[in-house]
Amino acid sequence: MIKLTITDYFQSEHDITWDYAKQCGIYHGVIRLPETEQFDVTDGRHWDGVYKKFSDFGITPIVLEPMPNCLHDHIKTGDVFRDECIEKVIKMFPIMDRLNIRTICFNFMAHIGWLRTNHSVLERGGALVTGFDIKDFKSKGEIITANTLWENYEYFIKAVIPAAEKYGIRLALHPDDPPVPALGGVERIMISYKNICRAMEVVKSNSLGITMCQATYLMMGENLFDIIPKLAEKIFFIHFRNARGNKFQFQETFHDNGEIDMAKVLRLYKALRVDVPIRVDHVPTMAGETDTTGYTALGRLFAIGYLKGMLEAI
Repeated sequence: MIKLTITDYFQSEHDITWDYAKQCGIYHGVIRLPETEQFDVTDGRHWDGVYKKFSDFGITPIVLEPMPNCLHDHIKTGDVFRDECIEKVIKMFPIMDRLNIRTICFNFMAHIGWLRTNHSVLERGGALVTGFDIKDFKSKGEIITANTLWENYEYFIKAVIPAAEKYGIRLALHPDDPPVPALGGVERIMISYKNICRAMEVVKSNSLGITMCQATYLMMGENLFDIIPKLAEKIFFIHFRNARGNKFQFQETFHDNGEIDMAKVLRLYKALRVDVPIRVDHVPTMAGETDTTGYTALGRLFAIGYLKGMLEAI
């Protein structure tokens, strides 16, 4: 049987997605920490409170996503708070080790994170999905160069990997989404297979790997069936997602309605013996819903069932 641990993505406070996930047979969680002034990411008691909510509900947290933005934003831009924030990241590792949360999904998109220019693109049956068109992007004036980003990335990785290795924590680098060279004055670096390989070579470590966000790699223009085998040993986490288009103009889709042959990709993971957490990502807004972020509740029901059905079939 294919060794993928099906997870879902959860906010730290209980909402209906917790119930839907558990009813769908999901028992492992990708969790987001509270983003309040009261929550101290270096205080194990604060983590224990979040962890207990999930475990009492029957969900075991195994992945942290994202790395807390209150720390990571300073690290990516390399501002005066960078070293302080890196020290706090390192202090998270023994807490994660104790709770057996082994993986952090992180990115290196400074100033502008994952971005869409349209949140109401029509998909099958009138469902709404997110889309991106470079022509519709409007800059807010931020500036950072690719050289600065590489310097900041290398500084961060070299600082945290020794501690990550000590505590058995795995850092899973997510590619830039969209994977374009620049958004206005904000340049991007994790935009190609070649650059991802460069990022992995900063240090040789079993604690440094990638999040295989399938649709983002597709939008890069990469052939998934060529690069996944080359990256297999570095795949720590999978975002199971589909889309159509190219890096400059694309839209999300239902998981069975994009350009990726999802069953073929799963067979490839099986053949490569990839044994990592996987979660469905960026689902449509269904009839009766108003949230158009790509993280609504009903679309997950289709996506989770689709993923589980295919895993059983292969």
